[in-house]
Amino acid sequence: MTRVYVLHPDIRARARADEGRARRDPARSLEEAVGLTAALDLELAGAEVVPLAAPQAGTLFGSGKVAELAGRLAEARADLVVVDGPVTPIQQRNLEKAWNVKLLDRTGLILEIFGERARTREGVLQVELAHLNYAKSRLVRSWTHLERQRGGLGFVGGPGETQIEADRRAIAEKIARINRKLERVVRTRHLHRASRRKVPFPVVALVGYTNAGKSTLFNRLTESGVLARDMLFATLDPTMRGVTLPGGRKAIISDTVGFISDLPTQLVAAFRATLEEVLEADLIVHVRDVSHPDAEAQKADVLDVLEELGVDEARRDAMIEVRNKIDLLAPEARAAALNEAARLPGAAAVSAVTGEGIERLREMIAARLGAAEQTRVYRIPAAEGAARAWLHEHARVIAEDHAENEARMTVAADPEVLARFEKRFATLATPESG
Repeated sequence: MTRVYVLHPDIRARARADEGRARRDPARSLEEAVGLTAALDLELAGAEVVPLAAPQAGTLFGSGKVAELAGRLAEARADLVVVDGPVTPIQQRNLEKAWNVKLLDRTGLILEIFGERARTREGVLQVELAHLNYAKSRLVRSWTHLERQRGGLGFVGGPGETQIEADRRAIAEKIARINRKLERVVRTRHLHRASRRKVPFPVVALVGYTNAGKSTLFNRLTESGVLARDMLFATLDPTMRGVTLPGGRKAIISDTVGFISDLPTQLVAAFRATLEEVLEADLIVHVRDVSHPDAEAQKADVLDVLEELGVDEARRDAMIEVRNKIDLLAPEARAAALNEAARLPGAAAVSAVTGEGIERLREMIAARLGAAEQTRVYRIPAAEGAARAWLHEHARVIAEDHAENEARMTVAADPEVLARFEKRFATLATPESG
């Protein structure tokens, strides 16, 4: 098994630039990076935080620190070094030569994880596209220590300009082919989305930092069995399930890929099509791990990614914030979390594992979705069972009274649903004011 040594550069200059934002504890950042390597089943040879005044152009670390780390890496018998941060191609080549190991930066590591976890055709294509765009600027040989078939992710870097140009052309051609394939997949998904709109249940999108408990909450809300593990990026491809909320309203819950700090821009761009489910959702639910020491910094990272995806400030402000994992809090902290959430109209404190607070969350979701509902009363001839069945399937039936020749139905639904019903059954259903 490949032995990996993880380094987290704690750059003081970057910390000063980030003043005013929630500050991450370097030790926790290192812990997260180690968790990312565990997601690839790499054997941990060592890990440490490396204080750094400012990055060096050629080697990231100063010459003394490079030499010091070379000794520790040799002693630890490391085959691979993961640097938890950005590393330029020049820095990568110089450090690999100085340490006689392969090196991955944070972007490369996350790309490897996504390549390992993608299951759907679209997910595989998106990861491949992101990997190609990342490698385009580097033109280095694909990591032989991670001997996994990636379909088109192997690159041959030559020493001369001619070989580099050939590699660049080959990558550009692969990118063009993948983009064409993705366009076909995206068109198909748009057709599926359009067909869902014909049965226009509102969509509730779960978003959050990776390992915040989204999939566990998804399973709790929908009573399904989506993979949920205590692991970063345990699930990657989005999943959708129907659910019946309090009051009888039906909705679709969507579980999306988890976000992470410094999410590679290549992945944000590649997964924009998948994350369109978030953009088009009727309601966004932000799931947070309130037991995590860096919970506030993680919240800031999620909001940054949502903004980058195009979710405007008004929609971000309208999100429901789910403060998950209260079962992991100490009794006093748990009581404080419950009290604070009870005071805030857009917050819910829950444990997706034990089920505590879930019913209140379901009621909040139903209330938010119900705010756009309109109520109608229809008089429908007794013989027209199709019209009554349509309302039972697409709307929330509040009351139904039967007389000798007609049924009087009081229903609530989105205006679009009511308009479709009235158009389809215009000669049968007589609306009253509701």
